[in-house]
Amino acid sequence: MRKIFFAMAMMLLAPRAFAAVGCDLNDPDRDAARLFPGATYKTSYLSLKTSGGVPLLERVEARLGDKFHGLYETIDVPYTLYTMYKGGAAAGYIHGVNQKGEYGGIQVFLALDKAGAIKAFYIQKLTSRAAKALRSKEFAAQFEGLTLKDFEGYDPVSGKAPAGSKAAAIKPPAGAGADFAAVLRAVKKNLILMDEFVYSKKAK
Repeated sequence: MRKIFFAMAMMLLAPRAFAAVGCDLNDPDRDAARLFPGATYKTSYLSLKTSGGVPLLERVEARLGDKFHGLYETIDVPYTLYTMYKGGAAAGYIHGVNQKGEYGGIQVFLALDKAGAIKAFYIQKLTSRAAKALRSKEFAAQFEGLTLKDFEGYDPVSGKAPAGSKAAAIKPPAGAGADFAAVLRAVKKNLILMDEFVYSKKAK
């Protein structure tokens, strides 16, 4: 009887355990006010599946230079987009992604201006020996003003960026190890998704 009960419990839990993992701000009102003072926001939900399907997934992977894998990167992962408004016009965006780190998931949020430049870099969730340093203002400041173009040459597989590029100039905190590379991959992925979901559509 116990075995039957256990099996039934596992079947009930399975859909949740293996569901796609989204990324939302824990306190959107607070974070929106901090990242875009005086702005209001609208929340929308996107996914690669609903925005373009397999062709879009393959294009994102090609631009990233790495395959999507795991619960954080399935085609139906829900992405939460916070569009910021000032005076009735879009002033920018806040968007986060989940990324597998050395000791667990990392949630990396970017506040972007209307042109796609990073206004602020923010790690919401992180389990790492270098968590304090990776969350520091000094580390975050290195991303300010950077765009997708600055990360196009970054290879998430090797963890290397072209010499002389702005991505290569980002200094890893002491002891960050593999989590530093994971953060850079998350930033590049975030910028690519935002280009596909928002900026390329605006250009058209």
